[in-house]
Amino acid sequence: MNKNFTICILLALVVWLGIPDSQAQTGYQKPPKSIADLVNAPNTPSVNFSKNGDWMLLLESADNPSIESLSQPELKIAGLRINPATSGPSRGRGIEKIKIKMTQGGEEKQITGLPSQPNMSDFRVSHDEKYLAFTQTEATGISLWVVDLSTFDAKKLTDPIINDVMGNSVIWTPENKLLIKAANPSRGTMPQRPAAPAGPIIQETTGEAAPSRTYQDLLSDPYDEALFAYFMDSQLMLVDLNGTKNAIGSPGMIKSVDLSPDGSYILVDLIKKPFSYLVPAYRFPYDVEIWSKEGNKMKTLAEIPLDENRPTGFDATVTGPRNISWRADKPATLYWVEAQDGGDARVEMEEREIIYSLEAPFTSNKKKLASSSYRFAGIAWSDDNFAIMNERWSQARKEVRSVINPSDPSQEKRVIIDRSSDDLYNDPGDPLFTENEFGRNVLLRNGDLVFMTSQGGSPDGNMPFLSTFNTKTKEQEILWRSQAPYYERVVKVLDDNGTEFITLKESTDIQPNYWLVNTRKRIAPMQLTNFEHPYESLKGIQKQLVTYKRKDGLNLSAVIYTPAGYDPAKDGPLPVLMWAYPREYKSKEVAAQVRGSKYAFTRLSWGSPLYWVTRGYAIMDRTEMPIVGEGDQEPNDYFVEQLVANAEAAIDHIVELGIGDRDRIAVGGHSYGAFMTANLLSHTNLFAAGIARSGAYNRTLTPFGFQYEQRTYWEAPEVYFNMSPFSFAHKVETPILLIHGQADNNSGTFPIQSERYYNALKGHGATARLVFLPNESHGYAAEESILHTLWEMDTWLEKYVKNKNEIQKGTD
Repeated sequence: MNKNFTICILLALVVWLGIPDSQAQTGYQKPPKSIADLVNAPNTPSVNFSKNGDWMLLLESADNPSIESLSQPELKIAGLRINPATSGPSRGRGIEKIKIKMTQGGEEKQITGLPSQPNMSDFRVSHDEKYLAFTQTEATGISLWVVDLSTFDAKKLTDPIINDVMGNSVIWTPENKLLIKAANPSRGTMPQRPAAPAGPIIQETTGEAAPSRTYQDLLSDPYDEALFAYFMDSQLMLVDLNGTKNAIGSPGMIKSVDLSPDGSYILVDLIKKPFSYLVPAYRFPYDVEIWSKEGNKMKTLAEIPLDENRPTGFDATVTGPRNISWRADKPATLYWVEAQDGGDARVEMEEREIIYSLEAPFTSNKKKLASSSYRFAGIAWSDDNFAIMNERWSQARKEVRSVINPSDPSQEKRVIIDRSSDDLYNDPGDPLFTENEFGRNVLLRNGDLVFMTSQGGSPDGNMPFLSTFNTKTKEQEILWRSQAPYYERVVKVLDDNGTEFITLKESTDIQPNYWLVNTRKRIAPMQLTNFEHPYESLKGIQKQLVTYKRKDGLNLSAVIYTPAGYDPAKDGPLPVLMWAYPREYKSKEVAAQVRGSKYAFTRLSWGSPLYWVTRGYAIMDRTEMPIVGEGDQEPNDYFVEQLVANAEAAIDHIVELGIGDRDRIAVGGHSYGAFMTANLLSHTNLFAAGIARSGAYNRTLTPFGFQYEQRTYWEAPEVYFNMSPFSFAHKVETPILLIHGQADNNSGTFPIQSERYYNALKGHGATARLVFLPNESHGYAAEESILHTLWEMDTWLEKYVKNKNEIQKGTD
């Protein structure tokens, strides 16, 4: 017998019988061409408009990096991921093309003098819009560049000196200079790991409760501490348009910097020791200092202690000042909030939070500005007599907005919106903003009328609208609404009465583009961009938003995609890939609301399930998986039974439509969707296969809460056990593919979650495959990793779903 023929027969048997083929793989694989072509589709630029909308900045991101680029040296310390060569983030995807386009006429201005190997980010326009600044990541650091918007010439202002470890590294001043956070020129060379440890690594607790989430990439030894201190060591500098640099203030471990609206003062957060091995850098102790623009320290506003001992619960917070910021409507006035309940959400208080303010020159006592019954969630400023304060309470899904009078704190706040934050149908929207004389965002309003945009949730899906909201009568007038068969939303209002604005308009088969709309002149909208459809092979695919009922009567919804020209009556049922992500609700009425839009453009990302519509599958995407616990009931007490009921209803519906083959349906999800997938395979035999990417499967490894679960393991051990697929690995009879980034940085989804779950499945004889992607985080970035992930998924679906019946015949 021919030797090559024998080898082919053996390889075919390996595939047919399901014999593990991991040893035969020698590298990254690529999916079929129909999928690979979609991955390699051209990027669509992102767009930023000028203040008055007369020009736009088009930014085109780079392609996915190679695995070689992703494998460059990386420090994982204090919750940060640092590129030691650049003193910046290690996992950035920069901009490689920029240009200016005029709104009227559409003329495009090419910018000359850009970097030869562009990897640009942090784009910032000066207050007078005469200049555009950006950073360029080079091999040895991050440099500062500027574009003259009158000549469209770019030039390099500094060597690669910027320290972007914690972001917020470039700020325009009113005088068209740039305040930057540079690496301290005197910090020396990077510390080297000692040949031998100086001693044991010790942590100690003195009896005070310090519950903590399962953070990733924490400090682990004194060497990590030295590295963190080195890379945080920064020096503020003022750079003019000629590139001349002047040091501002003393160097230090600068966490963040903010310039007062008038440019006279600098708010500086300086991290200090002791560091922590339990929490990331943003919870380390720090001082909040006020400097003059020359760098002279004027005041230490607050000394924020180490945040290790925060109470449990998602509504818990720290004691002392937090959210310290400049008022947008004042030259130099600070405001902040202080919890009055010790940060403990379980303490019942009427005045739970107090908001304070302090004006320059910061020598007087702080003044009470307002108070909050829930957790403070920010202020939208307008002027000294009008602002809107937000409050939220996570546990009750509560959102409250109130009008306050900043000039008269004794005046009672006036509640204008009191709603469930999950309620889409009754969402009045979010306020729109305009820039004031300081270049800061303030409310776009006309007296008592505030302009707002909303998703426009409805039983027919989202139909966004522009409105005015009367803050006295609480009446809303819709000025404009998206119309079928398009999905269109306002991105910028250009006048004071809401009659001229820019929208982003799309449909199922039309790429999103920007339009200029004028309702006052009653002229036809003018198209401003003409981005081409990037997915030729997806043109003509069919999309429908469907609704159906769970067995308890709860309304559910999903979006179904089928191949172009598909007709259930003629072509018969298809194999199905169902993709979902569960959510917890406190109201059945809210949980039943339809989400998404049947008119939105079919946009692909690396993790999308839509690739398989090109492979002859029906895709059931955004399949609603609500978990409801009303009143005193907790949603997760009913997680498994409601999850199963959701899946049963979805399957029944797509089968009743004639689209889905009940025996050939796969379920999949990413992160909490992976957790969902494993649970469904543990407690049902509804599916032919499952795909679980970057999930968590043992909830005892996240004992201080997860997702919306606020109770600890010790408060609800049966919930943690029953919700853990790991606990029921012995019940899994459906083939499951596990994929996980080996450098996952997401809280709770350590790679060991997949490793231990796979071992449990293997120990009980389940059909399972575990794929670890080297150097990948919670979301996958490298081109090789993405293509290989899609190959793994395609191979799994073809084998266990599309060709399930043939495999069963072969094993009978």
